[in-house]
Amino acid sequence: MGAQIKHINIKGVEIPLIFEKENSLPILNLQLVFTNSGYMQDEDKSGLVSLSTKLLNEGTKKLGTTKFAEELENSAISLHASNGFETLVIELSSIKDVHEKSLELLKTLLKDPNYDEKVLEKLKTLQIGSLKRKENDFDYIAEKNLKEIIFKGSALENPSSGTIESISKIKLNDIKTFLTKSLDLNNLIVVVGGDFAYDDIVNKISDTISVLAEKNKNKTKKIKISQKSETKEIIKETQQAYIYFGSPFFVDVKDEDKYMAKVASFILGGSGFGSRLMEEIRVKRGLAYSAYGYISVNKSYSYFTGYLQTKLESANEAKDLVVSLVNEFVKNGVTAEELESAKKFLLGSEPLRTETLSQRLNRAFTLFYRGLEQDYNEKELEKIENLKLDDLNKYIKTHDEIEKLSFSIVRK
Repeated sequence: MGAQIKHINIKGVEIPLIFEKENSLPILNLQLVFTNSGYMQDEDKSGLVSLSTKLLNEGTKKLGTTKFAEELENSAISLHASNGFETLVIELSSIKDVHEKSLELLKTLLKDPNYDEKVLEKLKTLQIGSLKRKENDFDYIAEKNLKEIIFKGSALENPSSGTIESISKIKLNDIKTFLTKSLDLNNLIVVVGGDFAYDDIVNKISDTISVLAEKNKNKTKKIKISQKSETKEIIKETQQAYIYFGSPFFVDVKDEDKYMAKVASFILGGSGFGSRLMEEIRVKRGLAYSAYGYISVNKSYSYFTGYLQTKLESANEAKDLVVSLVNEFVKNGVTAEELESAKKFLLGSEPLRTETLSQRLNRAFTLFYRGLEQDYNEKELEKIENLKLDDLNKYIKTHDEIEKLSFSIVRK
């Protein structure tokens, strides 16, 4: 039947609810998605949202970390919080027989997070330890430095996990303030599926989330990508060069021609073997084991980015080659063979993207969140199937902003 989009009223707030009935398995799959509550809300406290999310995985103040975890484990319940740039998600899954207990545990977590100084100090110690280990993770360093360049002046400029200095300064009250502000009915979208009648499960979920406040709505923050080409190099004791690159790509999630960005991204560098970057950099010249580049389209930002590793002596050649390949891509577009190959893969792989309940619910949420109709993917595939070579190449030519490449390189 597919997912249904409905709304439930809690404390006067109309909350979107995405529901799909799944008869084949006796399970509950529930996600509470808090929009505009990812690490875009870090502001001057880099790593705050990451730490706050981790604290939600430490049980309740009353039961503590261990006893809460035992309650989950004894009934094979999974309850986990995570965050991205735009959203904070609390996901609950269980078998049908224990769904009432699982919802009650979720309710207690929402009411009573484990706000404990010792818990926070443990999380900070673990986070700082992880950050120290990343000091020798050259992929991490190169990617972090690239984001500092292209997302300068925004929350994306800083790593989601924070820095050693910023994590050490975060207080328990900072986390309380963030979670109180973000875990609010005004920010919430409910995503649920399983072997349940709609009215039955919605009544139970309504009771669970009624403990949330209805006082704050976080605002969307649009991110501007730098149009200034820059290169940042870091010298480390490494046996190879790590090259990350990025540039603006102006496209909105609701643009009618966004499907052409998807095809162009696939051909340029998103498809692995067969992509323009992989074929020219690895296959023909042997400069790298792998080379990728893709267009990332999100609600708050979009851009082109990619990466490769190469021999130290080949770093400059590889960097120059990326520039020339992108410039040539804009100037001359793609070939008929590349377009046909992309069509076959994108059309042929579509059934694999909706095999499971979780995949279908995630797709339904993404479409709703981005303001798109639920049949958007079917229409997009039809557009891709009918896409003409000249139209795609004209589209690519109009996006010459992709040529404004910035580089972050770690080398010896």
